[in-house]
Parts: sequence; structure tokens; C-alpha cells
Amino acid sequence: MPSTAHRLRRRTAAVLALLAGAAVLALPPHPRAQAAPTGGRAKAEAQWIDRTTVVWKGAQPVAAQLEFGDPADRAGRPTGRIRLTPGTLTPAERAAYPHLTGYPAFTVDPRDRALAATALRGRLVATQRTAEGPRTTGVQLPGVLDDLYGTRARRAALGPVFHAGRPTLAVWAPTARTVALELAGRRVPMHRDGASGVWSVRGDRAWTGKPYRYLVTVWAPDAGRTVTNAVTDPYATALTADSARSLVVDLADPRLAPAGWAALRKPAAVPLRRARIQELHVRDFSIEDPTSRHPGQYLAFTDDSAGMRHLKALAAAGTTHVHLLPAFDFSSVPERRADQQRPACDLPALPAESARQQECVAATADRDGYNWGYDPLHYTVPEGSYASDPDGTARTVEFRRMVQGLNGIGLRTVMDVVYNHTAAAGQDDPRSVLDRIVPGYYHRLLDDGTVATSTCCAGTAPEHTMMGKLVVDSVVTWARQYKVDGFRFDLMGHHPKANVLAVRKALDALTPARDGVDGKAVVLYGEGWNFGEAADDARFVQATQRNMAGTGIATFNDRARDAVRGGGPFDADPRVQGFASGLATDPNASPANGDSAAQRARLLHYQDLIKVGLTGNLAAYAFTDTTGRRVTGAQVDYGGAPAGYAAARGDALAYVDAHDNETLYDALAYKLPPGTSAADRARMQVVALATAALAQGPALSQAGSDLLRSKSLDRNSFNSGDWFNALHWECTDDPGGATAGNGFGRGLPPAADNKDKWPYAKPLLADPALRPDCATQNAASAAYRDLLRIHATEPAFGLASTAAVQSALSFPRSGPDETPGVLTMRLADLVVVFNATPQRQAQSVPALAGHPYALHPVQAHGADRTTATAAYDPASGTFTVPPRTVAVFRRG
Repeated sequence: MPSTAHRLRRRTAAVLALLAGAAVLALPPHPRAQAAPTGGRAKAEAQWIDRTTVVWKGAQPVAAQLEFGDPADRAGRPTGRIRLTPGTLTPAERAAYPHLTGYPAFTVDPRDRALAATALRGRLVATQRTAEGPRTTGVQLPGVLDDLYGTRARRAALGPVFHAGRPTLAVWAPTARTVALELAGRRVPMHRDGASGVWSVRGDRAWTGKPYRYLVTVWAPDAGRTVTNAVTDPYATALTADSARSLVVDLADPRLAPAGWAALRKPAAVPLRRARIQELHVRDFSIEDPTSRHPGQYLAFTDDSAGMRHLKALAAAGTTHVHLLPAFDFSSVPERRADQQRPACDLPALPAESARQQECVAATADRDGYNWGYDPLHYTVPEGSYASDPDGTARTVEFRRMVQGLNGIGLRTVMDVVYNHTAAAGQDDPRSVLDRIVPGYYHRLLDDGTVATSTCCAGTAPEHTMMGKLVVDSVVTWARQYKVDGFRFDLMGHHPKANVLAVRKALDALTPARDGVDGKAVVLYGEGWNFGEAADDARFVQATQRNMAGTGIATFNDRARDAVRGGGPFDADPRVQGFASGLATDPNASPANGDSAAQRARLLHYQDLIKVGLTGNLAAYAFTDTTGRRVTGAQVDYGGAPAGYAAARGDALAYVDAHDNETLYDALAYKLPPGTSAADRARMQVVALATAALAQGPALSQAGSDLLRSKSLDRNSFNSGDWFNALHWECTDDPGGATAGNGFGRGLPPAADNKDKWPYAKPLLADPALRPDCATQNAASAAYRDLLRIHATEPAFGLASTAAVQSALSFPRSGPDETPGVLTMRLADLVVVFNATPQRQAQSVPALAGHPYALHPVQAHGADRTTATAAYDPASGTFTVPPRTVAVFRRG
């Protein structure tokens, strides 16, 4: 098997190839999940899309047939035939399968349609005799399975379901020959419902807590034989260690509820448009926090630790949610701590620019306790490596205690969910759960029958009825049983819009009286990137940025992110500058930035992108751009796409950094001129963060960015271990520099994804001036919290409609005479000046002359005494702001 690094490099190349030459670039994040084999599937160019129609790529418009046989017949002789005649797709079929409209279609002979259920449970091939000779291919089955079984199956209760203390176990396996329950070492037969394809068995109370698997005997086309798979339950609610067995568990069992769970008081709900979110990895949060009693665990969120005190301070300032990177059961980490390895080197003793640290980390990377977790195994069970004991239900209780702990300091909880792919597919990998129960159904297959892997891994197909149901059922379980307050969908553009809207509808139906939660208060957002085999609505209407506008479900706004940072995630030269990294106003030596005229023009265009972002990325918002034209947000260009795509406040989520790509501090380390002091870098960090924190609509920042968090320039730290990822809440100045408090200077970042940047990285990591001292880190955090307080206390940042934004928000300095590197925003009774230049700047707004403005009290009496020197001259309506500063003025 190729190495993880090799698989990720291969996936990066594939994504870049997909994006190269595209007229519209909506860049996906850098790949970060461990790619997995998809099985050696035989070619399957015929697709049985419903009980009446087969589509066959490459077939001739002459009679054909489907041949099916008994899997026990080793000679492969067909025992039945279904006749096919040339036909056409109906309008409904063309709408359901737009990517198949150009292929030959065949109609199933009405006399043979009753054979479908039998044919689907054995060997099945499509054959045709032509003048060129016989043609044979495998058959894709998802469409006809949905047609035959989907209506009844979507209403089925799957997994362990308890009534009066007795469990019923049910699994959907319509193509299986037999299914049995392996319960605590004994075999129990299961009954098949022919209308739904669901196999079930009712147990007794003694089954509770017992380990189980399903024994599924099924024809596996990619294996070319009948197999009997011992497989865990896709609807499992509890697991043994390392996901070896499912457990018969009732999540409503009061023994699994921590004290106070039933009466848990949530922090006040806020509409998504006012949410301010911290993105956080469970292990990063506490693994190197010496004040935590439960490092790396769910229970760390119940400690009186430095990390919890910092989160509490952010909550008091206006942060509303913590977004947890994947905390469901994933496959890449040994769950028992005794099985987890650690780097053997004395890492702190190595030079700041050494390559040795990454070598040591890489040596144990696939066997340590660290991974981001974007490799799902069981979607609806908490990850065991974060529990005190992965073997049993401790993970259930402790996940709930984590939610309690966060709620108790004023923070709601968001889960990062990854339904767009699985850790594996095929019959030979034990991590392949779904595909070993219904082979060829749960994953999106390409026209030749191979599994789509544009997401990095075996891509799922939420457009299929039962995969879509699994998504909805899983999310509802997390909301009802774990009181999760929001969900962030990974690669949401690979979901149908209808699937994500079904999630929204199911959540909205949850009520406090019946379900213990208010589903309408649960927020949804995701990555609306447009790429891969589903791009441009090729297979269905996707949940992309453009398509989700107006739904109340937000998508990440990459437009303003790129303008603030400069360049894009895949730049060969990481020194490409932007608004907050010195473009034109504090240029570095990179030729990639162009000459001074080109830099000025690009900076001004970036400022237009940021203006659109500050409105909530509204498509219809009208303003004067930097050329003097009257434009709407949708008319501002972003690489050939409209910059503004939002139809309403809350459609676009503002951010300038997240777990993907370099942290904001690391990006600025590359982009700001090498001689820039740590203090000035910190000020530019706050300027960058302010463009999201003070935007209309929801905003997200990576945990630790307010403290200048660094990952030592690692752009893809999904598997880089604690050394590169851990947060350091209590800064300790270290003159030696090897363990700087913010994480900078921990060695060259891992070669797999960063070696091409090492020539740029090495001199930066060796420069002690780039390692901020504790006072600088704490000052940046305090300045950021002041911005959060202003956002939380000023109603103008929560305007409820597009019309209100158009009326209340303007950019009075926008036009041909706009100052490069300075943005001035008027918002109701507020004026906000973003000065990203190294000089003190005066911004005159004659229309405000004579009006009484003063620096906002939060900043006038706040932590940053430099910002406190910002001034206003009422005689001329001039606002004067120090270098590298964001100042908010309020009308008195």
C-alpha cells in the first residue's frame, strides 16, 4: 500500500488538475484525509437506473439483456435473463440522471420486470451481440435498488432500536443472500422484509451492552464471488475499542447521562448571522496543556485549565460557538493509548529550522495518537481515542460531559461532519463498512463502475436514498442524543442541495418538549466548493456556494479570505501578498507580486472583494468600486466567478484561516517583508482577523489565531502529530527559541506537503525576530477580544435583511481616490477604519463633518494603547488611525 504522504500528494495533483483550466475557481481546501483503496472493481458500464430502464455507455442501439445467475454456480452459467430493447430516457429520468443523457438507453421488457428482485441478489452482467462481436459489462445497481426498496426503506428504523427495554437490530441489505447477527460469539438468524430490503431481529433485555456484528452473505461484483462479511453496524451507537464490534446500546439509557444532562441549560441561541465561531481540534486543545487533568480527552473540557479559561474569556467577549474538528469514530488512530507511539527524538533540543523534527514525527505519524479525523468509520459514535476508555460507553458519557462543559462557559458546540466519503470501500479492507453490506451502493460510481475519489477517498453518494437517509438520521441523532448545536459539512458541494435541506427540515422538526432540543436553533454551514465528478451540477443540484444562497445554510467565503491573505492556497510562491500582508504598501521581494503598478491595481481590487465580504458577501449589494463604477457584489470578479453570491445575511461564513492551509500567522510569516518585527506581525494579524470579526454574517477563526498560533509553517498538518499541532495556552518565553510559545520554530514542516516551500521556510524559522514573546501574543489576543466585544454589543453588526445592509452600510471613501491599504466602512452610527499600511492614515468623510464621533469606548479604554490614539476631527470629518490598526468610531 502506498504511504499516506504519497496518497495525499497524488490527491493534491488530482485536485489541481481538476481546477486547472476551469473558468470558475471555487478552490477546495488542501487535502487532508487519508486516502483509502476503493477495491479492484470490475468494469460496470451499464447502469440499471430504475425497474424499467438500463443505460449502457458504449452499447449499440440493438437488443441486449441482463443475465443473472446463482452465485453458487462456479461455472458462472446464467440462470435467468432480462430482455432489453433500445429506448429513451423519460423527462423524469433525464432530470434524475443528467450525466447519463448522452448514453444509449434500454427498456426492460415488461414481461421480465418481476425478475428484478431475484436478479439483484446474485451475479449480474449486461450482454449484447453486435456485428463487432459480443459485449459484456457489469451493472451498477443503486438506481434500481432505490426504485424497488427506497420508499419503504427510508421509513425504517435501523441500528439498535429499543422498545420497553428490548432491542431490535436492523440493517438494510437488499442484495444479501442471508444476514445473521453475531452476538457475543453466537449466531442469530435475521428476517428479511422483502418490501424494504431490511433484515431485522428482536432481542431480549440481556442483549444490552453486548458486542455484535452482522454476517452478510452477498455477491460482491468487485471480488467476483460470493462473500460472507463480518461487519459492524453502519448505524452503531457504541463500539468496542478500535471499532472491532458494535455494541447494543440505548442512548436514552439514564446510566449514560451525566449528572444534570436532562436539565442542561444552553447558552442563549443566536441566529447564524451573528455567530462567532472558534474552530478547535479535541486533542490540540489540551494535549500539551500542563494545567489540564485530562490531556487530549473529551474530559479536558470539564477541567479548570488554561485552555478552558481562555475559551471562557473568548465567550465573554462574544464568541458563541466552538466548532470541533471530527469527533466521530474515525479510522486513522489506535484508540488505546498503550498502542500509540511517540517520536523517539528529543524534539525541543533541535534547531528551529532543522529537518530532523519532521523526520521523527513522520516516523510514527501513522501509529501515534494524532489525526484530524477526516476518515470516517462510524458516523454516529464518538471517537474512542478521546475517551478515558475506548472500550464501551465511556465515550458516550464523556462526549456529553464535553458538551456540558462548553455550554457551561457560554459556548455552543458545532461538530465537523464528513459524510462525503468513507475511510475505505471494497471487500478486502476491514474499514469498509458500508460497501461490505451493500456492495456498489453507498459510494458514487463513475461511468465505468469505479469509485469516485475526488474528495481524496472513497466518495459516498448522498443522492442515493439510503446514503441520504444515513446522513439525516446521523445528524438528528447527534442533535437529539448529544445536544450538539451545529454542524459543519466537509466538502458540502459533493452533497445534493436536497440532502442538506432534508437535514435542515429534520432538525427544524425537533422540539424541546418532545426531543429535549430546539432544532431550529441548530446552525448549519459547510464547504460549498465546486469540483470533482459532481461539479457544475453534473449529477444533481449541488450544495455549493451559489446554490445554497437563501437557504439559511452558510458556505465558507473564500473570496475575502484570499483578498486578506493574498494569492491562493496552491500558490507555488507563498510570498504572494494581500491586503493584510503588505501588498503595495509594504512589499516584499517576491517577483510573484508584480511591479508596483500591478500591486496597486490588485490591492484595490482586493479591497473591493473585502467590501463585498463585509456586507455578508451579498450578491445584490450595490456600491461604488475602486474604479468609480457602480456595481453589485455579484459584478465584482473573483477569478471569473461572482464575488458576491449570498442572497441573505448568513449565507456566507467569513474567515481568514482554518485548519486547512497555513495558519494566519504562518501565512503572514511568508508574506510580510522579512524584517517585519513580531509586534508588527501581530498587529497585521489583528487587522486580518478584524475583516471577518466585523463582517455581517457568521465568522470563524482557527483556535489560537488570536494568540498568533503557528504550526511552524505546516500547510497540511492533518497527520503532523502533537509537535506541530498542539495549542499552547499559557505562553512561556523561551530564549532558546526551540519551543516558542506560539508554536513557531518547531522545525521545518513535514516534507510530504511542504518540502517545496522549505527554501522559503528555513530562513524564517531561523530568525528569532519572528518568534513573538508572550506580551505580544497576549496583546494580540486582547485586541481581538475587544473587536468581538464591539461586534457583540453593537446591533448594527446584526442587520436582519439585505435591504437593511444596503441602507445602513456604505464605503464612503470607495472610488478612484481610495487609499490603497485602507478601508473605511460606515455602518449606521459606526465608522470602522481598517488601516493595513505601515503609516498613520487620515480618512476624510466630508459628509460626516460636524457630527460627534469618538473612538468606541471598548477600544478607547481597551488593551491596545496604540489603537487608543486613533482620533476624529469633527470640523473636517476626518478619522485618523495608527499604522496596522482597525479602529471603530461611534457617533455620540
